Amino acid sequence: GKNPPDKRVPLTPAQCKEVIKRFPETEIFVQPSAIRAIPDSAYAAEGIPLRDDLSHCDILMGVKEVPVEMLIPEKTYFFFSHTYKKQPYNRGLLQAILGKKISLIDYELLTAKSGKRLIGFGRYAGIVGCYNGLLGLGKKFGLYTLKAAHECEDRKEVENELKKVKFPNGFKLVITGNGRVAGGALEILSSIQLPAVTPEEFVGKKITKPVFTQLGVAHYNKKKDGSSFDNKEFYDHPERFDSDFMRFAEMADMYVSCHYWDERAPYIFTREDAAKGKFSIKMVADISCDIDGPVASTLRPSTIEDPLYGYNPLSEKETDFMDGDSIGVMAVDNLPCELPKDASEDFGQELIDNIFPELLGKSHSDVIEGAKETTLGGELTEKYSYLREYVESI
Repeated sequence: GKNPPDKRVPLTPAQCKEVIKRFPETEIFVQPSAIRAIPDSAYAAEGIPLRDDLSHCDILMGVKEVPVEMLIPEKTYFFFSHTYKKQPYNRGLLQAILGKKISLIDYELLTAKSGKRLIGFGRYAGIVGCYNGLLGLGKKFGLYTLKAAHECEDRKEVENELKKVKFPNGFKLVITGNGRVAGGALEILSSIQLPAVTPEEFVGKKITKPVFTQLGVAHYNKKKDGSSFDNKEFYDHPERFDSDFMRFAEMADMYVSCHYWDERAPYIFTREDAAKGKFSIKMVADISCDIDGPVASTLRPSTIEDPLYGYNPLSEKETDFMDGDSIGVMAVDNLPCELPKDASEDFGQELIDNIFPELLGKSHSDVIEGAKETTLGGELTEKYSYLREYVESI
């Protein structure tokens, strides 16, 4: 029901059958849809019943936000609600969920005790985002031409397109981050066999062949007082640190951002940094896509249909992507939608392996309870009681 439409699904037809086999007390019904990447006929072929009316179901699982008018009262829903950070554009959705006495379990909040997320589309954000960045690089410098990811049938066709990628001698690419998103980007760099070097080699060694390096937070941040870097202190008190990214920005031709950024942390590079003559990055694939934030060139999100724009570091304004003075920017904020079949299959397997045993098991699950924002009684759970002012405001 979401508009613009999202073609992804939480479970493929084969995965529906796998769930029923592993949890035989479970029945699965699929609501018909003309826009999903996987057609109704594929579910029907696997014997999964199609029903427009899902009011007989206990649990309803989608992907993105459910339109208010489609919410069925007194049910348990799983989807990405984009409410736990008090996003103003979804206040009405959370108000309706409470009013209809719906128990909302947000995929984004399903975490292990360590805090690590158990499910998500991050891997495919990394895969598509890195691919799109390489597409932009080829276009901006006339090196090669790649087909848009959303025009490819699947991951296999994307990898076939990547055979066209050719780098000039001495080309250097830098990645920030080491989570799921970075893992997806690394899969793309592995498929084109771009060699990795250490961060120290990247900045300190004369390199003539194309290479990349991957940075963790300790590589691109430094203590303001000059003392040694401590990971725990950085995550607890990021305001005590300054960016140390410029030493990489002076060496790199392309930057792929895959990090998680805390608004208390320093910007990775500022508008002032980008305007410096030593700043050598000419193509930014900002997969993290924090608008007007840590990556100065990201002025706005771009779209699947029009993924590229230019940033002029002197005027600090958007310009034509092909402008010779511009930094090329790729900042699509819904990247996994470009490969909906592959992304759905990856997500569904994580659901089956990590979440369904918790959801459909016999014992109380802290994983499920920890992601439950609202109850069937129409109340916020204690963990998310901080949202009360958010939902009660007009």
